[in-house]
Amino acid sequence: TDFKETSFTITDPNNGSITLPPTLTENLSAEQQQMVSRIQFNFYQKSSLFQDKALGNKSLNSGILGASVSNITITDLEDDVIIYLRNTQPVPVNGSGGWNPKGCHVQNITDNETICGCNHLTSFGILLVSSTTYTTILTFITYIGCGISSIFLALTLLTYIAFGKLRKDTPSKILIHLCLALLLLNFVFLVDAWLALYPDAVGLCISTAWFLHYFLLVTFTWMGLEAVHMYIALVKVFNSHISHYMLKFSLAGWGIPMIVVIIVIAIDKDNYVFCKTKKPSLLIIILNDVAFYVAVVAYFCIIFLFNMVMFIVVLVQLHRLKKQNPHNLQHRTTLQDIRSVLGITLLLGLAWGFAFFAWGPVNLPFMYLFAIFNSLQGFFIFIFHCAVKENVRRQWRTYLCCGRMRLAENSVEPHCNTENEKSSVTRITSLQSSKSNNSSNSSSSYLVSDSSDQINGFGE
Repeated sequence: TDFKETSFTITDPNNGSITLPPTLTENLSAEQQQMVSRIQFNFYQKSSLFQDKALGNKSLNSGILGASVSNITITDLEDDVIIYLRNTQPVPVNGSGGWNPKGCHVQNITDNETICGCNHLTSFGILLVSSTTYTTILTFITYIGCGISSIFLALTLLTYIAFGKLRKDTPSKILIHLCLALLLLNFVFLVDAWLALYPDAVGLCISTAWFLHYFLLVTFTWMGLEAVHMYIALVKVFNSHISHYMLKFSLAGWGIPMIVVIIVIAIDKDNYVFCKTKKPSLLIIILNDVAFYVAVVAYFCIIFLFNMVMFIVVLVQLHRLKKQNPHNLQHRTTLQDIRSVLGITLLLGLAWGFAFFAWGPVNLPFMYLFAIFNSLQGFFIFIFHCAVKENVRRQWRTYLCCGRMRLAENSVEPHCNTENEKSSVTRITSLQSSKSNNSSNSSSSYLVSDSSDQINGFGE
C-alpha cells in the first residue's frame, strides 16, 4: 500500500539491474492491493529457457532479467521500469531488436550496456540481429564504391577546373560544388573507418563525426540547389534574373549545413557518437535518436521530396516544349533522352530514395541498390557528365592527347547534317532567349548542347 522505488541488481558479474518506479502499484484496485504480496526477480545467464524459432537470425546479446508481482499482471505504467543489461558483444549501428518490443524503448546504448524503459513487467533481454553474409557484402560494396567514387570525383573536378570552357554555365558550376561535397564526404567516411581502429581517440572521432554530418548535409543541400536551378531555368523563365546567383547558391550550399551542425553540437556535444567498436564498420554517423531524425532524416526527406517534385515538374515542362516544337527536337533518340534523365537523376540524388522503401519483402534488394548507386554516385557522375559528353571529350583530346587522337584548338569535328543541326540549335536557343534575358540562368544550359554533340536534353 505504500510502495517505494525499488532496484534489483546482479552485482557479480555486473550483468544488469532493474528499477521499479514508485507508481508501480498506484492504479491497483483495493481488491488487487489485497492480492499482492511480493515482487519476484529472475536472472538467466543462458537462453536455454527462451528458445523461439521465430527469431530467425537474431541471437541473445545479454542475460535475461525478469520482474513480476505475484498474482497480478502489471501493465500500462505511468512511469517506466528502467532495465540495464550488459551487452555480450558490441551492438552495431544496424542492430535491431526482437521478441515483443511493445511498450519498451531504448534510452541509451553503448558498447558495453543497453538501457531500456518499459511500461510493464516481464522478462527482458537484448536481442541482436546476427551478422550475415549480406551485411558483409553491403559493407564491402560501400567501402569499395566510395573508394572508386573518390577517384572519379577527383577526375571530374580536375576536368571542369582545368578547362575553362566547361565551367562557363551555371549547371557546370553547381556540378563542381556537388562533386567537391561528395568527394569530401567519401574521404571523411573512409577516414572514419580507419579511426574506428582507435576508439580511445575520442576527440578525433567526434571531430570526424561532425565533419561526416556536415558534408552529408552539404551534399543533400547541393542536390536541392540543383533542383532549384532547374526550376528557375526551365520553368520560371520569365523575370528569372537573380543578382549574384552563384554567390547566393554557395552561401546556401555550404552555410545552411554549417548552421545545422553548430546547433546540434551546441545543444549537446555528446550528440555525436564517437568510435564505438574496434573494427571498421558503418558506425560513426551521429547523434542520439531525436537529433538524428531531426538533423539528418528530416533534412534529407525535405530535400528528397522537393527534388522529386522538381524532377516531375521539369519532365512535364520538357515534354511540353518538345510537343510544342517537335521540329526542333526531332533528331533526339530515345537513348539520348534516357541518358539525360539518368544523368539528372544522379545529380538530384534520387537514388538515395531506395532507403525510403527498404522495408518488408523488398528490404534486401533495395539495400543492395541503395549501397551500389550511392557509394558509386561519383563514378556515375563522371560517366554521365564527363565520359559521354562530346564537349568534355573534345577538351581531353585537344589538351591531353597526342598523335591521331589529338584535336587542334577550336576545331569542330565533321558531322553529317551540320547545317540542319545548327539551324535546330539556333531555333531552340532563340525560343529560350526570348523568354529570359538572364543568359547565365537560361534553360539553354539544359536544352542546348553544341551541334556536334547532338545533345539538347536537360542535364547536359
